[in-house]
This record gives sequence, structure tokens and C-alpha cells, in this order.
Amino acid sequence: MHTSNYWVGHFKANATQHRINWEQLPLISLKEIDRILPSLQAWQLGETSEGKQLIAAATRYASKTNDPAYLEAIKLFIKEEQKHDNNLGRYLDVLDLPRIKHNWGDSLFRFARHLNTSMEMWTLAVITVESTAQIFYQALRNATNCPLLKEICTDILIDEAYHITFQTERLDMIFANKSVFLKAWRGVAYKIFYYATILTVWAAHRKLFNAGGVDFTAYFKKMRYKYAKTIKSITHSSGFVQLA
Repeated sequence: MHTSNYWVGHFKANATQHRINWEQLPLISLKEIDRILPSLQAWQLGETSEGKQLIAAATRYASKTNDPAYLEAIKLFIKEEQKHDNNLGRYLDVLDLPRIKHNWGDSLFRFARHLNTSMEMWTLAVITVESTAQIFYQALRNATNCPLLKEICTDILIDEAYHITFQTERLDMIFANKSVFLKAWRGVAYKIFYYATILTVWAAHRKLFNAGGVDFTAYFKKMRYKYAKTIKSITHSSGFVQLA
């Protein structure tokens, strides 16, 4: 279990890493663009959040736990997510393709974020979405032969692996401090939220997943493994036996 100061150091160090060669031109066919464009545009839009609600929740949580470094870590985490938005947007710009401003999936998640004031639910949501993002970017990387897009995806995948660890450690801490009663229904609620979210992501991006060689069976198997590795392991390691 790492401290908040550790994560502040990690995010600052990672911000100095430059893994993308923007001097190279994108080499992508019209057929490949057709397969990936709607999902690429939608995911780029989803990465544009300023994180105001998350920062507000983190501010209250950091004050409550007397851990000001956690708030700094969250701000650096958001900045890293915005880097993903900038890189995806820059790729669209290079291709002279539009950045969209509205998407049903993004609107749904933004609405849910505005309703959420809990650090616990924010952390659960980030773990879930970033777990799907790992499969999304792996599929996007495999869906074309464009070296520039592959570098963008690889850079994001490196970041996302650390993001999930960062958030999983925090959810473990939050869950461990709950009473037995609160743990009992949360274990089930976590599972419902997780699977509802991943099915929504599949519905929105199944064309891209298929283009990257991930059919529904493979997608669901991967997400079930990620659930067991993160969320289910949190509830079990905290001394709680799940009801479902």
C-alpha cells in the first residue's frame, strides 16, 4: 500500500516522460478510420473532463482523513487524464477529423458524475471505467497499423495501469474502514455497478472492440478477470464474504 506522497511523486515523474514521436505522420487507411472513428471521437470527448466534482469529493475526503497529499495526487491524476484527451485530440486534428462535442455515452457518464459526491463511488467508478479503458486502448492499438496511433495507445496504457493501482489502493482503504453492515450491501452494489458499466461500454464501442479482435465473449472474460483482481479482491481481503 503506497502513501499519497508516493503517488504525488509518481505522477510528477511520469509527467516528464515523452513516449510519442509527433514528428511522424499518421499512416492509416480510410477503412481503418471508418472502423475506429466514432469510438475514438467519443473516448476523446470522455477524457476532456475538468474533474471539478472529483476534486470537490477529494477535497472533503482529504480534509476528513487529514491527508492533504491525496488531494494533490488526485489533481495530478486528472492532469494525466487530460494529457490523454490532448493526445487523442491532436491525433484527430492531424487527420483533419472533427472532435465531437456530444455523445450519448459521455452524456450518461457526465450526468452520473454530477450526482456523485462520494469519494468511495468516485473511486469505484474510476476503477471500472479505466479497467474498460485498458481493453479499449488495446483494441484501438490493434485495429490499425498506424505507428503514431499505436504509440498514443501504448502511452495511455502505461498510465492506466498505474491509475488502477492508485485507485484500487484507495478503495481498499475506504472499504476496510466501513462497518460490517455497510460492507455487506456494498459488496453487492459494487458488483452491480461494475457489470452495468462494462455492458454500457460494450454497447457503445462494440464495433471498435471487434475491429481490434475482441468479441463480446473475450471482452466479458477480460472484464470478469479484472473484477476479481480489483473490486472482488478488495471486499474479500477486508474480511467480507460476498453475497453474490
